[in-house]
Amino acid sequence: MRLLLAALASLTPGLASGQTAPDPSDWDSVLAAAEGQTVYWHAWGGSTQTNDFIAWLGEQVAERHGVTLEHVKLTDTADAVTRVLSEREAGQTDDSAVDMIWINGANFAAMKDADLLFGPFATQLPNYDLVAEDEAITTDFGTPVDGMESPWAKAQFVFMYDSADAEPPADMDGLLDWAAANPGRFTYPQPPDFLGVTFLKQVLVSQVDSDALRSPVDEADFDAVTAPLWDYLDALQPNLWRGGDAYPTSGPAQFQLLTDEEIDIAPSLSPSEASAAIANFQLPDTIRTFVPEGGTIGNASFVAIPFNSGAKEGAMVVANLLLSPEAQLRAQTPDILGYGTVLDMAALSPEMRQAFADLDLGIATLSPAELGPVLPEPHSSWSTAIQDAWIDRYGVN
Repeated sequence: MRLLLAALASLTPGLASGQTAPDPSDWDSVLAAAEGQTVYWHAWGGSTQTNDFIAWLGEQVAERHGVTLEHVKLTDTADAVTRVLSEREAGQTDDSAVDMIWINGANFAAMKDADLLFGPFATQLPNYDLVAEDEAITTDFGTPVDGMESPWAKAQFVFMYDSADAEPPADMDGLLDWAAANPGRFTYPQPPDFLGVTFLKQVLVSQVDSDALRSPVDEADFDAVTAPLWDYLDALQPNLWRGGDAYPTSGPAQFQLLTDEEIDIAPSLSPSEASAAIANFQLPDTIRTFVPEGGTIGNASFVAIPFNSGAKEGAMVVANLLLSPEAQLRAQTPDILGYGTVLDMAALSPEMRQAFADLDLGIATLSPAELGPVLPEPHSSWSTAIQDAWIDRYGVN
């Protein structure tokens, strides 16, 4: 990631300015041009439920608009960013292998700064009128979105725990104490996994009351600001699963550890993930969810379109369908995805509002009131800096 960001920073913006671009405000023309296009959506492929949802979306967009959606499964979003960067360096200004990316955070900031994105388009999608705009929608990890990516899901950091074996700690300091009293029973995914890095940021915001986190990391004294984070992790490390000598590779990889009773507590980025996993027989029905006092980090997932996509219209049609009440309701259903919606309930029809209200969120899902306050993400540059520092200090093969 460090090398990728440096390469992006060296690019001269504006190389795509001569390209003929579709007009998102002329939706009839977008629909006409989209028919027959194939959209290669580069998106995380580490979850069966996610893959199934994308397959369903592909069926819908094919039936309604004649667009073929191909899911290119990623383990790291940076791989798609690197692909677009390589194409630009090779002078490939159209017909990219990447038509749409599931993106946020540092990857979005890097692509936006290097002028590698098509747009603005998001706020002109017909279904964007249904979106509930807030800071997580208009600002992505401290970077203004400016219509360059379209939201489609919300997340808030939580912890899963086995209620048959553990009581949830009250706060993040309590988690540290719990781990010391129950060595080997807690873990988190190994950075640079997104969930693992978010756990590091959750620890940081719980230990540091600093406005510096809202600004780029190079404007702060990194060592001084993050010292409490490393103190916390130094104390936690020997009490992790396998003594910190190994980590799960992803969020779903923690399911088996919980099921096999190797651990009792694990982090999650979705308040409904535990309920979804229980419904899909991936976790025992004793798993529940808690949030520490003081709140947890929340963010949104977006889709963005590279500047050199050859199927920009088709990608916009997919992005718009992702914002439809039908797709959002399906995504929020626990045994499908359990993702938080980005829609404003007041903007929906009475029938759709009732459908959302009637949705059973599952036995392990906290209500919005129980989730507590949503804390803003640190500026995206902190993610990369913290990730790299963690790898230098604790990284394992």
